[in-house]
Amino acid sequence: MSNLTQEEWVEQLAQDSNALVLDVRTLEEVQGGIIQNAIHIDFYQGHGFIEKLQELDKSKNYYVYCRSGNRSGQACNIMSQMGFENAFNLIGGMLEWEGDVVQP
Repeated sequence: MSNLTQEEWVEQLAQDSNALVLDVRTLEEVQGGIIQNAIHIDFYQGHGFIEKLQELDKSKNYYVYCRSGNRSGQACNIMSQMGFENAFNLIGGMLEWEGDVVQP
């Protein structure tokens, strides 16, 4: 797991052909907009969150974000423990995001 600034996250994501973006916010938070092509799995689903992670391809590189960077950091740690090869946390999350968002 790595913590990346928005600049590092965006630059690395743009050059990564094996990347998937993962939004771990609540459904209510997602209604305000989501980063393009992101997969949404609510961190607060508890065991349901773990079950959905188990369905993902562990060889992909995951760029994970939430509202502030806290839940996504926790999600990246969980993913690492589950055997995911690469999980990158967006420091500051959507609170500091300056990029585009789309409606889910």
